[in-house]
Amino acid sequence: MTETLIKEEFLYAEVAERFENQIENNILKTGDKLMSLRALSKEQGISISTAYKAYIELENKGYIEARPKSGYFVRFSPSQYLKTPESPSAVLPAIKADSDEILRLVYKTINQEGIVRLSLATPSAGLIPEAKLNKAMMEALRRSPNSCTAYETLQGNSILRKQIAKYAFNWNGNITEDDVVTTQGCMEALVFCLKAVTEPGDTVAIENPTYFGIFNVMKSLGLKILEIPTDAETGISLEYLETVLETVSVKACLFVPNFSNPTGGMMPDTRKKQLVDLLAKHQIPLIEDDIYGDMYFGKTRPRCCKSYDKEGLVMLCSSVSKTLAPGYRVGWCIPGRFKDKVISIKLNHSVSSATPTQAAVAIFFETGRYDLHMRNLRKALHTQCLRYIQAIADYFPKDSKVSRPQGGYVLWIEMNKNVDAYELFEKAIRENVSIAPGQVFSTDARFTNYIRISFGAPYTDAIDKSLTKLGKLISGMY
Repeated sequence: MTETLIKEEFLYAEVAERFENQIENNILKTGDKLMSLRALSKEQGISISTAYKAYIELENKGYIEARPKSGYFVRFSPSQYLKTPESPSAVLPAIKADSDEILRLVYKTINQEGIVRLSLATPSAGLIPEAKLNKAMMEALRRSPNSCTAYETLQGNSILRKQIAKYAFNWNGNITEDDVVTTQGCMEALVFCLKAVTEPGDTVAIENPTYFGIFNVMKSLGLKILEIPTDAETGISLEYLETVLETVSVKACLFVPNFSNPTGGMMPDTRKKQLVDLLAKHQIPLIEDDIYGDMYFGKTRPRCCKSYDKEGLVMLCSSVSKTLAPGYRVGWCIPGRFKDKVISIKLNHSVSSATPTQAAVAIFFETGRYDLHMRNLRKALHTQCLRYIQAIADYFPKDSKVSRPQGGYVLWIEMNKNVDAYELFEKAIRENVSIAPGQVFSTDARFTNYIRISFGAPYTDAIDKSLTKLGKLISGMY
């Protein structure tokens, strides 16, 4: 990219951001007319082409619309946003993890043909750089003396671990490649870390609501669950956690501080430090799932709890499953003082991680392709998030509430208390629309009037029609 093109891209993004801030702060309101392209060009000292790109950027995000022969107008402003979901009430005491019949029924429909899958929190195929990944894989095979057919070292591909350590700088981490252990995806990293610090029958604190896959992990390991109330904007209730730690023997905590699933909440940095300090006081390990951390919509990546860890008690887990290549199953953990135990568990469990995919991802990082891909992915997800929220505000009943995540893939929607989310799921499937009912995100199926929707797919006519159908179905249930 030439210097001129780089400058032009910076300029149109800067102009678009200023308009976006004015709309977000209600300086420009719905229906207000924007200046013409020629006027904007003259006022800002930019080319008409740059002015046009700025307006297209705003149009893609759903903030403005072009009206034939009339110009550009503000389409959506904060006054049209729905309220955010309320925090859940206090949760139940520790209980044994159990499978959920509703979840099994939901999974039965997940691969049906012709279904618009608003339930899947994964990147759509169009957001994955398949051609560049293929090049990285071919390069990995060429570099390897045995075409990546040999076992990888136990701790993992050294180039990949070095790149993970390098990228830790973005979340204020200070680690080396020797601190990293690679795994087959983030879920395996979580399992290894849980095994390293717990025994069957132990109690582990998790978020409420949280990703349903966590329940299955807990059940498979024979662990008990202590659910901690979680706010859609600020993360877990530190106050509740501090209180229960005085009376309940908790062996570990497993939290998703950055863009948790399903609420999309991000714990502020000050509260992350408070959490680390609180657990250090009780000498309780924190397993930090940071699988969504790179998918932030702001200007800087949020910090991880691991960046505040002074005693090696924080075990950070992540992967490229949500950012780059779900099928590659390349993950890792940074297990602190428990590294030797994790490596021992990995040896007994899987010996090593897959050689070709680790090597390919390492090259993708090393060449800078990951940085470029993530800039494009974050931009696309932010745009999609805004468009989905705007559609929900337009089509859903006005007493609905929707989260406004600062990153990640999902929206957490609270509906009227008379709406049963699983009943809505059944009705929606008959209309070829799949959603995730709130009941699957807690052990006691408490979120009966909540649903989770993913904005991982670009906003299309099919998505628009599906959200319209959902809105009508919800309205007809009370």
